Order: sequence, then structure tokens, then C-alpha cells
Amino acid sequence: MSQAIRILLVDDHAVLRAGLKSLLNAEPDMTIAGEAGDGQTCLSLAGELQPDVILLDLNMPGLGGLDILAELGRRAPRSRVLVLTMHDDAVYLRQVLASGGAGYVLKQAADSELLSAIRTVYSGGVFLHPAHTQILLEGQPQPAEAAGGNLLSSLSEREQEVLRLLALGHSNKEIAQMLYLSVKTVETYKARLMEKLDLKTRAALVRFALQHGLLDEKGT
Repeated sequence: MSQAIRILLVDDHAVLRAGLKSLLNAEPDMTIAGEAGDGQTCLSLAGELQPDVILLDLNMPGLGGLDILAELGRRAPRSRVLVLTMHDDAVYLRQVLASGGAGYVLKQAADSELLSAIRTVYSGGVFLHPAHTQILLEGQPQPAEAAGGNLLSSLSEREQEVLRLLALGHSNKEIAQMLYLSVKTVETYKARLMEKLDLKTRAALVRFALQHGLLDEKGT
């Protein structure tokens, strides 16, 4: 990697921030661009620093994590937001994805999984632990019953395959290699998918794929 991933740490616990800072700074491809202990500071620093990845705790004083997440889409549109939380809960998980989050990591797993998650979202992927993917699948309607099933049928087989790989967290470059396409062609497929499905974010594509059984059908 030619340059280090610039990370903004956002957590109201100074001890946890110090631990994370030590963990991440030990990685040759990562550097801490800044840190914040509350929502307003997070938004100010995100706008000023435009970090590659924002590591965000959901439980924050003042502005809540989900409110911060929604505002970050306007303040730092190119930053990828990775939520670090204690909440192993489907409701929080769905809210994070709906608000534009690129990944969801539990604090109790904040070691090698966190490092993998940061690299995944930085490269354009969406990071979900397999257990979280299962949480999202549980209780979802089957493809034939899902609202908007006609939207899925409007996609070509290749579009569905690109959608599936996007939902699994592969970067555009990885998908291009897997399907023997150019990166530009994959980007075109992604833009076409968003237009056809009337979706605005990659996280929304992930939700659509989950809801319509694309991951369940072929496995992860």
C-alpha cells in the first residue's frame, strides 16, 4: 500500500481510545489522523481532516452515534465509517447500514477482526461478521415473497452476480478480477444497479442483496 490509511478515532472513553491508538499505530499501513470524545468534535475533525476511515462508537454523549453517522455523510462524504459498538443487535446493525455505515465491529472482537474490517472498508468493501450476516437474514422474507421482488427479476444474471459480490464486501478491483472484467466495467455495473434499484449507497445494495436472498442462495 503506497500510503497509510488515515483513521479518525471516535469514542468517549479515553482509555479505550488509547488502546485502539496503540493497536492501530502498530500497523505499518495505518495511522491515527485524529481522535474525538464527543459527537461535535467528531464532526468538526471529520470535516477538517477528511480521513479515510472513521472508527465510530455508537454510544456518545450529546449527539448519538446514528445522528453522527448521518451527518458524516455530508461533512466527509469520502470517509468510510466503521462502527465499533457493544451492541450485538439486529436493530442497531440495520440502522447502521441504513445510515450509511460501511461496517460493524463488536468491541469484544476489536483485535485482528478490527484490523481486517478497517482494510476492507478502506478498499471499498462492506464489513460484516458472518454472524451479523446471519442476523440480517433471519426473519427476512424469501425472494419470492419479498417486496420489490420484481426489481430483482429486472436484473441480468451478471448484474445479480456483481450485486452479490458487492454485498459480500469485495472491492471493485477484486470483483473485476473474479469476473474477468475491467474495474471501470464493474463501476458501471454498480452505478447501473443503484439506478435500477433506486439505491443511493453501497450499504443499501448490501441490504437489498440480503433481503432478496442473494447471499443465502449461493452461500458466503
